[in-house]
Amino acid sequence: MDLFKIIYPLVLEQTFTMLVGMVDVLMVAAVGEVAVSGVSLVDAIGQLIIQILMALGTGGAVVCSQYLGKKEDETARRAAGQLLLIVLVFSVSVAIAFTFFNREILTLLYGQAEAAVLDNGERYFRIIALSFPFLAVYTSFAALYRSMNNTKLPMIVSIAMNLINIAGNAICIFGLHWGVEGVAVPTLISRVFACVVMAVCIQNKKNVIRIDSIDALKPKRKDIMAILSVGIPNGVESGLFNFGKIMLSSLVSTLGTAAIAGFSVAGTLVNFLYLPGNAIGHGTITVVGQCIGAGEIDQAKMYTKWLVALNYAMLAVLCSIIGFGRWYFIGFFNLSPDAAGYAAALTLSHCLAMVIWPLGFTIPYALRAGFDTTFTMLVSIGCMWLFRVGLAYFFVMVLHWDVLGVWYAMYVDWFVRAILMCLRFNNFEKRIKRI
Repeated sequence: MDLFKIIYPLVLEQTFTMLVGMVDVLMVAAVGEVAVSGVSLVDAIGQLIIQILMALGTGGAVVCSQYLGKKEDETARRAAGQLLLIVLVFSVSVAIAFTFFNREILTLLYGQAEAAVLDNGERYFRIIALSFPFLAVYTSFAALYRSMNNTKLPMIVSIAMNLINIAGNAICIFGLHWGVEGVAVPTLISRVFACVVMAVCIQNKKNVIRIDSIDALKPKRKDIMAILSVGIPNGVESGLFNFGKIMLSSLVSTLGTAAIAGFSVAGTLVNFLYLPGNAIGHGTITVVGQCIGAGEIDQAKMYTKWLVALNYAMLAVLCSIIGFGRWYFIGFFNLSPDAAGYAAALTLSHCLAMVIWPLGFTIPYALRAGFDTTFTMLVSIGCMWLFRVGLAYFFVMVLHWDVLGVWYAMYVDWFVRAILMCLRFNNFEKRIKRI
């Protein structure tokens, strides 16, 4: 298969998404530092839901990719319907809970934040929660298209979705002079658009995998269990991982508004460093999954090593640009001097530490493609809570370090995780499973 044709649309899609995320923060910054802080706290919760949805989509993609590798197209179509059923049940339940109990959730997690920050977060949260079912459908169908080696359509839809989002932000914030609602409403509209487009496209009779009948949603125990055998460990991993990040956001919220804003902006900038890994990870699921389904284990290992090397090459460029240009980029965010200082220090340390990241975060995609999900889940959860969360609270609450202590703990997590994943990959052929 042509790896370039699979990878480059994923990289472009991830890049554009990150650019829009940065513009979002820039536009909210026009409303004020309190608004930036409120939106960033809610986005930490939103990322938790998005990661769980992506985990379920990964489960569907792994199952469908292996079926396609075995030339079982009809079985792959049946599994696709079960993926849609699973994500709809989950996302609708979450949307209902978050719509009616958003203030209680924010108070529980961020009760020590300023009242104005929580007020902005509540207004933003109420609208964003409604978008989760639409995002769930889009995310799942995009994963199915990638399992068919079609990464171009999800890229096009993602770019269109983000253009709608950014245009809506400009109109609502600068034209209508809305506050955080000016970011939330366009996000909802753009996700509805992406959902509708992908729902129409997935019915195309030319697709190897398609959902063109309500009968596809009738529960099929075997397919549901196969998807959940990847999706649940991956979802638990992503869920607890991101819940840990929420705990860290809660910790940061005790350090003051400048620390929250600086942490948010640094997070926005360094998200660009994850572009290669996230894109390559999605491609790895498809490539390695199909190789395993076809019984080509050595080829699966070769592709994984090649994709990790590609990740490093792209990181070298991105880390250089963002590390050396950090003050220039931070200048766009209208931060106070204290917040800007935090953002610059965090960004530089992150660029230097990314030399560890690919080994701990790209290799697990290959393991998941072979249903080795329990190990990746246990390592992720253990490293997250023992090192990233545990050490962060120790550094900040006991040693009284500033917000930098939160990310120093994260780097320890990366280092341990990288060692364990490399050791597991050395026995790749003994750990994988086929459907």
